[in-house]
Amino acid sequence: MCESVPVNQDWEERVAAAWAGLDARTEDEGAAFRAVIDGLVAELPDGSPLGPFERACAFDSTGHSDRAVPLYREALARGLDGYRGRRARIQLASSLRNIGRADEGVALLTPELDGFSDELDDAVRACLALCLSSLGRDREGLSLVLGALAPHLPRYQRSMANYARMLVEPAPRGDARTP
Repeated sequence: MCESVPVNQDWEERVAAAWAGLDARTEDEGAAFRAVIDGLVAELPDGSPLGPFERACAFDSTGHSDRAVPLYREALARGLDGYRGRRARIQLASSLRNIGRADEGVALLTPELDGFSDELDDAVRACLALCLSSLGRDREGLSLVLGALAPHLPRYQRSMANYARMLVEPAPRGDARTP
């Protein structure tokens, strides 16, 4: 599993610094950034799931979703789990949507709605909503986004949560559909 892969704080800080300095407005800048990430990945033990994950992120962030998809899949197949594993699934779903395979993104993220909860819950819902919208399922996507937004509102949390639910639940006979 990824969490047991020995990566020291120095490596983590250098990866974070590379990401903080990302400025890939041109293909040459994107290639230079990916080379920095490749250099950091070369320091990892063979078979580490962090390597393909970081490389996938770099391709994704420089406009190459098509090249990121197989790397995200490889990272997950190698056992990337925990927080980074969840990030990989979110980012993979987004990349799949970008290359016209939103249905695979929906299949990947739907189980995340019932999994453990963390700070990425809203990102799961937002990405899943985009995938659903790409498939013409806008009401379902809007329901997810409203449901994710409702707890953050200073008022109207109950109403927005009910509206979100009503977008996808069939209306009972004689129901005026007001929360």
